[in-house]
Amino acid sequence: MKKIIGTLLVILAFGLNNVNAQKFGYVDTDYILNSIPEYKAAKSELDKLSSDWQKEIELKYAEIDKLYKAYQAESILLTDEMKKKRENEIVNKETEAKDLQKAKFGVDGELFKKEWN
Repeated sequence: MKKIIGTLLVILAFGLNNVNAQKFGYVDTDYILNSIPEYKAAKSELDKLSSDWQKEIELKYAEIDKLYKAYQAESILLTDEMKKKRENEIVNKETEAKDLQKAKFGVDGELFKKEWN
C-alpha cells in the first residue's frame, strides 16, 4: 500500500511539474496581415471581384423572377405547348444562374482559386 501511494505521489509531482512548464500564446493574424500592403491590395481586389460577381448573379435571378411573374400573369392565355416552352426557359435560366454561382463561389470556383493562388 505504501509503495502504491509513493508511486502516485511521484507521478503527481512529475505531472504538476509538467503543467507549470506549459505556455500559451496568442497571435493576432489580422493585425499582422493588415500591416502588409500586398495583403490589403489583394484583399480589396478579391472583394471587388466578389462584389461584381454577386451583382451579376443577382441580376440573373432578378431576370428569372421577372420571367416567372410574366409567366404567371400570362399562363391563363397560353397553350400547353407555350407553357412548356416558357417553363423550360425559366428552368434553363435558373440552371445557368446556379452554374454561374457555383463557378464563381463554389468549392472549386474562381474566388477560391484566386484566394489560394
